Amino acid sequence: MDLWSNKVWGIIALILFSFNGSTQAEACHSPLVSSLLPSSFRSSSQVTSSHGPGFAKLNRREGAGGWSPLTSDRYQWLEVDLGGRTQITAVATQGRYGSSDWQTAYLLMFSDTGHNWKQYRQEGSIGVFPGNSNADSVVQHKFQHPVIARFVRLIPLDWNPNGRIGLRLETYGCPYNSDVVSFNGHSSLLYRLSPRPRETSSESIDLKFKTLRNSGILLHAEGRSGHSLTLELVKGKLLLLLRKGRSSSPDSRHLVSLGSLLDDQHWHHVAVEYHSDHLNLTVDKSTLWVQIPLRFTHWDHDQMSVGADQSLGSQRSSGTNRNFHGCLENLVYNGLNLVDLGKQKDQRVTVKGNVTFTCAEPVFVAMTFTGPQSFLWLPRGADPSSVGLSVGLQFRTWNKAGLLLTFELPKQEGAAWLYLSKARLHLLIHKPGRAPLDLSTGSALNDGQWHSVDLISGRGRLTITVDRDEGASAHASPSLLITAGGPLFFGGCPAERQECMNPFKVFQGCMRLLTLDSQLVDLIKVQQRLMGNYSHLQIDMCGIIDRCSPSHCEHGGSCTQSWNTFHCNCSSTGYSGATCHSSIYEQSCEAYKHKGNTSGYYYIDADGSGPIKPQPLYCNMTEDHTWVVIQHNNTELTRVRPALGRNLLSAHFEYVSDEEQLAAIISQSEHCEQEVTFHCRKSRLLSTPEGSTLSWWVGGPGEGQVQTYWGGAPPGSRRCACSLQQNCVDPKHHCNCDAGHTEWANDSGLLTHKETLPVRSLVLGDVQRPGSESSYKVGPLRCHGDKNVWNAAFFDKETSYLHFPTFHGELSADISFFFKTTSSSGVFLENLGIKDFIRIELSSSTEVLFSFDVGNGPLEVYVKAGFPLNDDKWHRIQAERNVKEASLRLDELPAATQEAPADGHIHLQLNSQLFIGGTASRQKGFRGCIRSLQLNGITLDLEERAKITPGVQAGCPGHCSSYGSLCQNQGRCVERPNSFSCDCSSSAYTGAFCDREVSASFKSGTSISYTFMEPMVNEQNRSSSSSSSSALPSSIYSDMTLRAENISLSFRTSQSPALLLYVGSLHREYLALLLNKQEELEVRYRLDSSKDEEILRSKVKNLANRQLHAVTINRLADAVMVQIDQNAKEDFNLTSDVEFNGIRSLAVGTVHNSDDLDPELARLGSQGFTGCLSAVLFNSISPLKAALLHPNTSPVLITGPLIQSICGSPSANPYSVETTHHLSGQSGSVESGQPLVNAIRSDSAFIGGVIAAVIFVTVAVLAVMARLVYQRKGTCQNQEVKTAKPEDGPELPFSSQTGSQNGPTESHKEYFI
Repeated sequence: MDLWSNKVWGIIALILFSFNGSTQAEACHSPLVSSLLPSSFRSSSQVTSSHGPGFAKLNRREGAGGWSPLTSDRYQWLEVDLGGRTQITAVATQGRYGSSDWQTAYLLMFSDTGHNWKQYRQEGSIGVFPGNSNADSVVQHKFQHPVIARFVRLIPLDWNPNGRIGLRLETYGCPYNSDVVSFNGHSSLLYRLSPRPRETSSESIDLKFKTLRNSGILLHAEGRSGHSLTLELVKGKLLLLLRKGRSSSPDSRHLVSLGSLLDDQHWHHVAVEYHSDHLNLTVDKSTLWVQIPLRFTHWDHDQMSVGADQSLGSQRSSGTNRNFHGCLENLVYNGLNLVDLGKQKDQRVTVKGNVTFTCAEPVFVAMTFTGPQSFLWLPRGADPSSVGLSVGLQFRTWNKAGLLLTFELPKQEGAAWLYLSKARLHLLIHKPGRAPLDLSTGSALNDGQWHSVDLISGRGRLTITVDRDEGASAHASPSLLITAGGPLFFGGCPAERQECMNPFKVFQGCMRLLTLDSQLVDLIKVQQRLMGNYSHLQIDMCGIIDRCSPSHCEHGGSCTQSWNTFHCNCSSTGYSGATCHSSIYEQSCEAYKHKGNTSGYYYIDADGSGPIKPQPLYCNMTEDHTWVVIQHNNTELTRVRPALGRNLLSAHFEYVSDEEQLAAIISQSEHCEQEVTFHCRKSRLLSTPEGSTLSWWVGGPGEGQVQTYWGGAPPGSRRCACSLQQNCVDPKHHCNCDAGHTEWANDSGLLTHKETLPVRSLVLGDVQRPGSESSYKVGPLRCHGDKNVWNAAFFDKETSYLHFPTFHGELSADISFFFKTTSSSGVFLENLGIKDFIRIELSSSTEVLFSFDVGNGPLEVYVKAGFPLNDDKWHRIQAERNVKEASLRLDELPAATQEAPADGHIHLQLNSQLFIGGTASRQKGFRGCIRSLQLNGITLDLEERAKITPGVQAGCPGHCSSYGSLCQNQGRCVERPNSFSCDCSSSAYTGAFCDREVSASFKSGTSISYTFMEPMVNEQNRSSSSSSSSALPSSIYSDMTLRAENISLSFRTSQSPALLLYVGSLHREYLALLLNKQEELEVRYRLDSSKDEEILRSKVKNLANRQLHAVTINRLADAVMVQIDQNAKEDFNLTSDVEFNGIRSLAVGTVHNSDDLDPELARLGSQGFTGCLSAVLFNSISPLKAALLHPNTSPVLITGPLIQSICGSPSANPYSVETTHHLSGQSGSVESGQPLVNAIRSDSAFIGGVIAAVIFVTVAVLAVMARLVYQRKGTCQNQEVKTAKPEDGPELPFSSQTGSQNGPTESHKEYFI
């Protein structure tokens, strides 16, 4: 069959399926009320007999044209008996014919028995139906989910203010047939399922149940292998237990839970669908996808017990009755109706106990206290003068506090309160002139379960008891007898009753089984106003809702609730917001750098609010790129140790990132690489001389693909880097090692094709030849560039926009982006539905507005800034909408929030295209740039869409206007097409933001001499220097005459006197900066060789106190300004000359050429400087930076020991997991080109011992040297290490350690096959 035929048949099948579905829907939409007899109708009251409930049929005019109650209030109701359980799909209403009587809003209740009503709620929370606007129009509502019930009750909430309640109604649906079985807690059914049909990849169980007991086994299925499945109700929740054998060990059990409040005596649907490696568990409208461990995937059930666990070793040994007490309906196992088999007395069914195939239901009338105005008062039945009192009740609630009962004592001698506080039960008795009596018992009584309370005062005792448990009782001591001196008030107090006072919170929850002096209170009489009184009560129903089932808390947030709302605890999740939806971490290292952070460990959440968990990764932030470094279990150089009898060695690499995060990082990075190295001696790498493959590696997403090329070569080439560079040791081979020479060689290179990364395993084949030696190294995965952060589009017209597919954020939606504009208003984003919408806009030059509608009416959240937003700088917007609240955040301003209605619509239903930068009407469009637009953690590719859209340009330059301030210490912001960087060439600092000090520890013999370049050399180098951001500036050269200097440095020392800095010239002129004997700073100028030096002495004292001091000196002509630390600036004037002619060199530390100095300065220069110097800057020259970072390309001469140090205290980074940088790598030399192999990996214990000894001796010597320096000089007391490899320069020739750019190395593992 060709493709066209397939399409045609597919369309036909779709039409037939749609027709069949619509036919089934129409088949269950028959009128149910119009044919009923008047006796099927009941109501709370009626005006006259002609206004009776029997006239409330749609479009009828008999009687007074419909039903109207005697009084119009919220306690009236109309009830219809459909004659049997019926499937109901819709309801329609009218007002009373020819009148001004109609209801504008109402509630719908359903019941099987005429008691224990259940309110119908749309979307799980909406209970109110819109009614009519006149007497004759029909308003129909189709249910989202059909209802199965016998009785329907409509309760008007609002009505025409110029009339009264008037109603005609119709319900629509179809008959419902079912097979029902009832268990009394001691009965059960046993089904033998053998001979079992052949094994299939799927099985299913489907049933409905109802019960008043919160615990009991619904069914238990097991097979001969011992595998079993149990569905059990525990505290109103359904538990599914998979078990292997009867062991209680955790490995033999797999437990999941779903649902809540399932003991409400209403029908609940349960379905289990098994599919080889997973199952779907459904309870009512919630479905849970469950991954099944491999040990539980073998199902061979050959028997099933229903209502109890009849297997061997079950409850008989435990002594507890876990049997089910209630009704089951339509129990279907793999298409077989087991209830029907029981009814037919099939031989495969064994009945135990009293099992009936009807559903007998006890009647428990409950009442719901809905809010602050709810109360019930009952008269005191017995003689008020009688001694003693007995009150009992059951309640369930989510609130920790609330009044259960209060009453006055006889003769106004006080009052008693029975109440909840901190989820405990309290009885407080207050009598004037006596200390209050407070009894308390119970705990965690706000768990939503039914709890019984008994208050008994009699026979010389006063006792309160919870759940009939003697251990949960409290007794008055000494004994105290109380009785009620008047009516009893439950739940709260009426405002007009002076004898009722409630100093506690009102009760919100359900009560039932009220007893007074052991007599059950008839709440139906209360409802009919025949006994007592009440307000704002729902009688004959319990309206408790579990707002945590299913939980709206995302990413593992824990849910707690009260009667009206729920709360998500997001601590330790890595997410924030009302539903733990939005990540508190950035999605990449680039985003962290963009916020001004420096290198370190950071939590990376690659998909924002998506399902991937945040994990700590190392971010190496340099001036050029921001690298994320993902370690694996072996990044060290590892010697190959072949196993006997095996020709292959296999190494597997396990990465610190989860698979999902790994794939996301690679996908969103602009470039990824992984270095691979193979050192060899008589050990080939890829190919034999005949061309057959020897070794390979596996890389790429998932399980990866086999790769047969090496680093530096293209995929599929079967080559190494030397082949492309045409410098292999043997031109006949494509890899150095493939030549098989007896001398050491190596093949190294970078793997840069993202589709083949990361390297997951390495298989080496030439490992068994006599005399062969080899080692390998697979470095960490390194990626830079975040395609999401800088993805931008420029909208140059108000009518231009980008469009994307409809945004789906039904329950949770988060939107974030950056914008910059010069316009004062414009719509950033809009998506429309039939009625719903979502929109974010710049409503004014200082205000951002987030608005949406999910069916409850428009809701607006706005943030007003105290600064202009049309300043052509980047600003960030973060908006979130969830079922609980909406929030909007602008830049770093506090977030604005708006709460959602507690019982409103929650689903955002959109169907139009998503418009970016404009609207569907092409009005109020946005002019400017939008960047890094993310919806629910997914970045929209604005640039790709902009390339094909008129009026919109891809990309948006101009980042330095917003982020230039991140470049510190005279660093210069450099624009890039995507991103920016800081040029630190004119700064004494280094690092990504020129914020990392360059400092060194000086000893008495240490000297740095910087020689200013000749003018001719300077002009030749100027063009090349300008092309490199890391090249040193050379704006000062040897024949220049200076009329101004800007000098800054920091120092720490205990030496005085001491020379800090000296600048000499060709004309015996100089500038010297020193500490004198009084520990004061002196600046000495000799700008005229024929005159004496001028000494400018600061008034700041005690500068040799081993503390860090910062010095700034600025000279312009004869005016000199000196500032030390935060002290006041000091001004001086020179008198001899203002020109510094022919400067030649600058020296810090020991000055070796002191012929031009006077004796005092010459003596100080020969002594040198002992201490720490940091951030030394003379105009644009940084001698420390030149010596430490650019010694081979700078005109510097270093003598004596120079130790890199940190004179200052680095600031802690609030986002970083670690703020200290771990140095890793290897040191030492290897003769004949042999690679240094990690001692743990060596095949020789001797080599390992030697390396360990060398490391120990080196560490010991360094420790002794450091201690001597500390004791003798007392300087640089902070951590000192040998000069590390810098981030912006070449490796130093005097370095003995290499600073790793890859972060710490993980623990090592290796696998051999």
